[in-house]
Amino acid sequence: MPKLPARLRCILALMFLLPGLSRGQEAAGTWNVVDLLRSLETRFEVKFSFADEDLQSMEVTLPPDTPLEETLAQLREQTQLRIQKLNERYYTVVRSETVTVCASVLDNFESNTIPGATIEVLGANIVVVTGAEGQFRLEDIPRSATLRIRHLGYKALYVPVENLLRQHPCTTLLLPVRYQQLPEVVVYKFLTTGLRKEPDGSITMTRSQFGLLPGQSEPDVLQSIQALPGIKSNSETVSDINIRGGTNDQNLLLWDGIRMYQSGHFFGLISAFNPYLTDQVEIIKNGSSAYYGDGLSGIISMSSHNAVERNYFGGAGFNLISGDAYLHLPLSDRLALQVSARRSITDFLNTPTYSNFSDRVFQDTQISNPGRLNSDRFESRDEDFYFYDFSGKVLYDWSPEQQLRLNVLYIRNRLAYNEVLAADGSTNRSTLSQANFGLGGILKSTWNSRLNTEVEGYFTQYDLDSEYQTEQSGQILLQSNQVMETALKTRLSIAAGSGLTWNSGYQFLVTGIANISDVNQPPFVSRIKDVLYTHALFTEWAYQGPGGRLLTTAGVRLNYLTNPDDFTRFRAEPRLSFHYKLSPHLYLQALGETKNQSSLQKVDLEQNFLGIEKRRWILADGRSLPVATSQQGSLGLHYDRGNWLASLEGFYKKVDDITTDTQGFQNEDQFDGEIGDYRVYGMEALLNFKSEAWSTWLSYAWNRNTYHFPTLNPETFPNNQDIRHTVTLGTNYTSGSFKIGVGLNYRTGSPFTQPQPAPNEIDNTVFPNRINYQEPNSSRLPDYFRADASAVYDFDLSETVRASVGASVLNLTNRRNLLNTYYRLNDQNEIEKVESLSLGLTPNLSFRVRF
Repeated sequence: MPKLPARLRCILALMFLLPGLSRGQEAAGTWNVVDLLRSLETRFEVKFSFADEDLQSMEVTLPPDTPLEETLAQLREQTQLRIQKLNERYYTVVRSETVTVCASVLDNFESNTIPGATIEVLGANIVVVTGAEGQFRLEDIPRSATLRIRHLGYKALYVPVENLLRQHPCTTLLLPVRYQQLPEVVVYKFLTTGLRKEPDGSITMTRSQFGLLPGQSEPDVLQSIQALPGIKSNSETVSDINIRGGTNDQNLLLWDGIRMYQSGHFFGLISAFNPYLTDQVEIIKNGSSAYYGDGLSGIISMSSHNAVERNYFGGAGFNLISGDAYLHLPLSDRLALQVSARRSITDFLNTPTYSNFSDRVFQDTQISNPGRLNSDRFESRDEDFYFYDFSGKVLYDWSPEQQLRLNVLYIRNRLAYNEVLAADGSTNRSTLSQANFGLGGILKSTWNSRLNTEVEGYFTQYDLDSEYQTEQSGQILLQSNQVMETALKTRLSIAAGSGLTWNSGYQFLVTGIANISDVNQPPFVSRIKDVLYTHALFTEWAYQGPGGRLLTTAGVRLNYLTNPDDFTRFRAEPRLSFHYKLSPHLYLQALGETKNQSSLQKVDLEQNFLGIEKRRWILADGRSLPVATSQQGSLGLHYDRGNWLASLEGFYKKVDDITTDTQGFQNEDQFDGEIGDYRVYGMEALLNFKSEAWSTWLSYAWNRNTYHFPTLNPETFPNNQDIRHTVTLGTNYTSGSFKIGVGLNYRTGSPFTQPQPAPNEIDNTVFPNRINYQEPNSSRLPDYFRADASAVYDFDLSETVRASVGASVLNLTNRRNLLNTYYRLNDQNEIEKVESLSLGLTPNLSFRVRF
């Protein structure tokens, strides 16, 4: 159909408009500006001079029966055209190239105002930020420009400036909420709420959703992860966690990306990390990203709350060991501060929980058995023990695409012990201090929908210091173990399309470790300091197939290690994670990795710290202590449908270049420093029934863990962590505000080494005399069994304050579990059997408020 001439279109429009004008009730209509001017020329016998091409795309909305001058005023306001009257009949209409616009920005979900949104005029160096009510105004901006409106948590909105001109007084713009598509979650409730198994094989614990586990009325990060198959502490401590038969120093422990060399309070019985600001914990047993170095046995990565919230929140509470408080405080729309602090009450309040913890920690130490002699020789003894920690975090969003986070954490344990001798009233004094300071920062940038970068740096320092003074002899013994580490890490992530993502980066670490022993009588000083530089490059590809059926990540990490003594080592470490859905509810998982680790813990039974802390960090030098390496592979099937979850996973791990110094031998091999390896293979099975109110689980782990030291006799024998069978049965129930959990833990006994039977138990041909042992780890401790329970009730104190009370009991049956046994010669040259016992029946109570 041919297009009608403009003048004819105006005549037809007037024909339809005139009946409405006679009624005076016609609704406002939308006009093309050119057509409107032609119509006005006919109605009012005037002439407008204008360029059609400048005005053809413009439209205005006008009510009917509007006088000429009012129509022109509306036209100026809605289009910001310059209309000049030359005489009674002639006008000029000129399009202005710059305009002024205003608007208010709201979210499209609840229509809340969005303060702090950035308004950018594309193509011009003009940027403003919305005010407290979400409003903005821009003057003298190009009419042809486009506005880009952005805010963290929302999708970017692009608006042509022309679209804002017709609105009066100011338009409302709705910013769409960004719903981030997270990686597929395979298990929505794994043992308890807040635990989930990820497609890459890792397990994520979300604190805010975390349910109740038996024996815990309050969440403890490092105690909670021991509910997972393959993760246990054979010594009942968080400072000695064993992942698939490895030692604790083979775990990489991270807090907001900062490596921590200390993990516990009360010398290992309590986690040193405040759980109420720990937002997520990621546990990786195998198949880790090439981004991570170290951690031969596993990775435990903790992350604190990482978003700038609009509202403040916090809480405080106490139990029979300590009290704590935390707060998230928004300082502006883009800046927030987080703080937390905790301190023990043990130095001024003696509770049943503290008494049991003390008995467990200080057994077989200079605190519980000074000098291994009869306590009648002491007139009095007293101890003063406390711990505390504090953390801080600054969260600053430069823009929705750039986020800066600064973190600080300080952890400390301190013990002072004094004993007064009955014979002469002289005093022996002992002090022990253990601390870890961490400072770090990370800048995350999103450059576009496909490119992301991260720059991270941290400094961490661990100090373990002890001092022992004897007033009678004047002898002073000082011991110190210090670790200092500085790191710079970068990461580049590019979404290549078709489900493919490429990650790469460079990392540089400087690690220094010092061990000092200083005695004044007789004079003796030992100062050993080592430094190691690590350069690492990593690259990996991640692919997600159509429908998420196939998820796989493959990469490699290249490490170059060097120190000032001309030690160099190059290591290439391939990594693999493969996840394939065989059906909607059944998937196959294959994981593999190789790693190296240069900082290890030496178990020193003679030069220990008051007998309480027997481990000190040391650094590989390529000679007496080589760089330890590991290779690990696993294959598993996982089924999740409805209320049931089942998994079965087999694994094999080999760790090379370990030494007897780092394994905690307590027989004739403990001082040899021999180099060897260990191999562990096993199976982990889990059956879990979960519903809205219940979660019941049964897990089983079978391991065979074997040492191989070519220079020892025999060469092959069971590993100190060779726990053959582990069974866990637990259930928790939630009804409204009430939660209760009950659990049973069983495992076969740890291996240990007994002396030869009499009369060959002591070798008197050497000085000092030595114990003659049987074959290493040829005996077993009795089986371990423990039952735990806990309950929590939540209630409201006001509309904004919620409270909870909790109770827990560890070792309900008060069973005497034997954790370790070893032998030593006393001052009478007699063999003395030393046994380490588990916690007895240990109750705890807690009260918390949160707002």
